[in-house]
Amino acid sequence: MRPISLCHRVSSLAALLLCLGVPVQCVFLEPDQSLRVPEGWTFMGCLAASDNVTLTFALKQQRVDILQDLVERVSNPDCPLYGMYLTLEELTALIKPCSLTISTVQKWLQTFGIGDCQTVQTLDFLWCTMTVGTAEKLLPGSEFSRYVNGQKSVVRSLVPYKVYEELADHIDFVGGLHRFPMERKVLSRGWGNPHQGSFHLGVMPSIIRQRYNLSVSDVGSSSNNSQACAQFLEQYFHQQDLAEFMQIFGGGFSHCSRVDRVVGPHGGPKAGLEASLDVEYIMSTGANISTWVFSNPGRYESQEPFMDWLLSLSNLSSVPWVHTVSYGDDEDSLSVAYMERINVEFMKAAARGLTILFASGDDGAGCRTVGKGIHAFRPSFPASSPYVTTVGGTSFKNPFQVTCEVTDYISGGGFSNVFPMPDYQVAAVKHYLMTASKLPPESYYNSSGRAYPDIAALSDNYWVVTNRIPIPWVSGTSASTPVFGGILSLINDKRLQKGLPPLGFLNPALYKLHSSGNSSALFDVTTGCHLSCLDEKVQGQGFCAAPLWDPVTGWGTPNFPQLLRAFLPERVSV
Repeated sequence: MRPISLCHRVSSLAALLLCLGVPVQCVFLEPDQSLRVPEGWTFMGCLAASDNVTLTFALKQQRVDILQDLVERVSNPDCPLYGMYLTLEELTALIKPCSLTISTVQKWLQTFGIGDCQTVQTLDFLWCTMTVGTAEKLLPGSEFSRYVNGQKSVVRSLVPYKVYEELADHIDFVGGLHRFPMERKVLSRGWGNPHQGSFHLGVMPSIIRQRYNLSVSDVGSSSNNSQACAQFLEQYFHQQDLAEFMQIFGGGFSHCSRVDRVVGPHGGPKAGLEASLDVEYIMSTGANISTWVFSNPGRYESQEPFMDWLLSLSNLSSVPWVHTVSYGDDEDSLSVAYMERINVEFMKAAARGLTILFASGDDGAGCRTVGKGIHAFRPSFPASSPYVTTVGGTSFKNPFQVTCEVTDYISGGGFSNVFPMPDYQVAAVKHYLMTASKLPPESYYNSSGRAYPDIAALSDNYWVVTNRIPIPWVSGTSASTPVFGGILSLINDKRLQKGLPPLGFLNPALYKLHSSGNSSALFDVTTGCHLSCLDEKVQGQGFCAAPLWDPVTGWGTPNFPQLLRAFLPERVSV
């Protein structure tokens, strides 16, 4: 690793600040943020003072406690406010930063000559372009360098930044300095040996529809329904691939063969396997429903693609009802301030009636070293957020037939080390912890943390068309997430046709299903374990599936007719 002082430019920062009339007392906003360079990224040198960077400033919001209470009420089927979602304008009026915060931050930026800034409709983010020299004076301690990973390039600081003490009450964090973008890659793995005889054709839309009991007529028809998936790091889909996929695999049910809207830059000579998978399976499961793609390639080297997506949600009055995201970081690689603010962004989405699904990850329980020879499981974020619905993965018990499902050993799951267990899942998780036949040692996980995943779907052995080539054996929770998203879009379609609001934040209603007598709405997965630390204590095994909820497959996989019945009242009061 390079010496910290290699890029140092300002010999007497305190003297400079005093000349500017700015207080010199500074504080760290993200003191616990990991500054480790992830594997695969290479240091390419310091930036010149005249180079430009774009940074995002997360301004502190008002009335977050009221927002949290509102989300619990509009998401709880037993509450009179269920489904009474806010418009973006109403949400803005509730949480926008106070005038003092806005003016303080603006004056701070103006002091350093920064005027090239944009905001969002909710007024709680600013993103500003400035020179590196200005940025390093604005944020004492920061030192910007370039890192590359293949064709990808980012600008980051391996030195923690500070802000002046008076700013700490007005800014949650500054984006574009520390967090390296994570890319969740889909897996490719074949089944069996060709000499064993039978050839497995793999998972395709017809198999999904057969397993989850979707009939030919289970397609969308509501004009005000839509769904979306988000892509990052130059992951693009091609409309031609989608058309070819539907031509090969889309027989027997009505479907769309084009994405209706792309938000963000789109293009590139090659399609990405991840993007192709997401688009093709959300559109074949949520068939005939208008679909958007949020494209966040990270073109600005100092911007975080995940932040681009959040900014888009805060800047559009009309967005799809269901969003699927195959993205994640390790909790321990992120600052608590960052994760807590991202949680508020998910609350904002829930208050607007959006359903956001995240893949649980493909590393099982994960593993990290916490001391010499001592390990612990490694939860993933945003999978561990209490305000998203997290999707795990399963496989067919017999890979050559449409059978019951078992745990896919890569399926991410576990317990957050940051967020406490939300009330909606306490009873379900307590039941698992009390009845599971074998649990890992307590030192490996935080049994009082937010537990995930919430649900699951097939994640193994998919067919995907990318760059006009059909590719088999594609696997990962990146596959199960758009499948479940498409199924929820179909349920929204029926609700909207009946004049009901969309499902919104699903978890409070989801965890009530069994207590409401709807145990058949999800196929319970009770067999198999996922992977974890390869050490003497756990020997590579994490948690195991069990009856009802478990931290590998959640409540299980969708049985569409029964799930629709559970979420679609027979009588609608007017």
